[in-house]
Amino acid sequence: MKKRVTGIGGIFFKSKDPQASKEWYKKHLGINSGKYGGTFEWRHAQAPDKKGFTAWSVFDQNTEYTNPSEKDFMINYRVENLEELLKALKEEGVEVVGEMEVFEYGKFGWIMDPNGIKIELWEPVDTEYDKIKGETNLSS
Repeated sequence: MKKRVTGIGGIFFKSKDPQASKEWYKKHLGINSGKYGGTFEWRHAQAPDKKGFTAWSVFDQNTEYTNPSEKDFMINYRVENLEELLKALKEEGVEVVGEMEVFEYGKFGWIMDPNGIKIELWEPVDTEYDKIKGETNLSS
């Protein structure tokens, strides 16, 4: 099997007032956040001409996207070969949540960790994600 997790794909958390949270993070930490949140762009260490992205987003506290987890956050991990990984995880006894979803910017699957935290797994297509990401928070 290829690598499993290759990086952090995104950090998502719930808020009673998502807009106020976005404004706080912009004012105090400089994180720009649009309709779908913020995006941090970076370059692959072994292929510097290739871009990668990490998403950052604030969800409304009533979102069902993180269900069945009762936690207020979810981490998205970048992976290689999601279909193969989900099969292996299931065989290892890991709880797989829902069905894999496919979009032009990647494949998504979900699992539960032993702490009841829902984890999102993303096999990205960064060239397509680059077209829709919006404003980027670039490191200097």
